[in-house]
Amino acid sequence: MKHGKKHRAEVAKSLPEWRDLFMSYKALKREVKLINPICFNSNGKKRSRSWPTEDMGFALLLARELDKINTFYIDKEEDYIIGFKELEIRAESVNGNEEMLELQKEILGFHSEMVMLLHYSVINFAAAGAYTSVYSFYMPRVLQQPFFSTDLLYNLIKGCEEILDRLSPPNHP
Repeated sequence: MKHGKKHRAEVAKSLPEWRDLFMSYKALKREVKLINPICFNSNGKKRSRSWPTEDMGFALLLARELDKINTFYIDKEEDYIIGFKELEIRAESVNGNEEMLELQKEILGFHSEMVMLLHYSVINFAAAGAYTSVYSFYMPRVLQQPFFSTDLLYNLIKGCEEILDRLSPPNHP
């Protein structure tokens, strides 16, 4: 999960208000250790062993964490839909180079935050997947979560790129 820690730190550095909104990987790991501590060696790494098929503590924690992530993700998506429509309207009536440059900066910032939400989705999926793959019957549930469905977000990001293309003067990369 070192890769996930790196991305999580990057998102948290860029958007510190998101810091506590990630899946609690450590709490999930702790819950799994409580279920079957023999499955971990002395340095905390997983060992190949058989895992129990049910655990209410893990299931409740996973449900709580998924709810936290989905609530945040859906709220951000809704904000981005509204923000995108506003930027689209402004782009159609932009007057002058100064206003156009200011709008381009806003769109780039907006685009960057949406890309960070994509990273947020990937990081949280990796955290959920780390233990739901162990409890394979939880994995289909994770795959059906709103935070894992990023098509709308991709379309908004692409829409921002298209607006930027329209605002860029011809012969300008």
